[in-house]
Amino acid sequence: MKKNVGNIDKVVRVIIAFVASYFAYTASFEAAWMEYALWAVAIIMLLTTLIGSCPIYSLLGQNTCKVKE
Repeated sequence: MKKNVGNIDKVVRVIIAFVASYFAYTASFEAAWMEYALWAVAIIMLLTTLIGSCPIYSLLGQNTCKVKE
């Protein structure tokens, strides 16, 4: 898997993951699916940060990583 997530992108993804986790944990939604959706967003953002590769970026041909291969 090619790395396509850069350092600034990783920081933004971690911030989004923490915000989504915070709202999923503290907010009380009438629809339970909203809480699960926020947890899913947080997990996906953290996984793509740890792996360094984003499948959507691959589909779109995007690359924010400055590493030369």
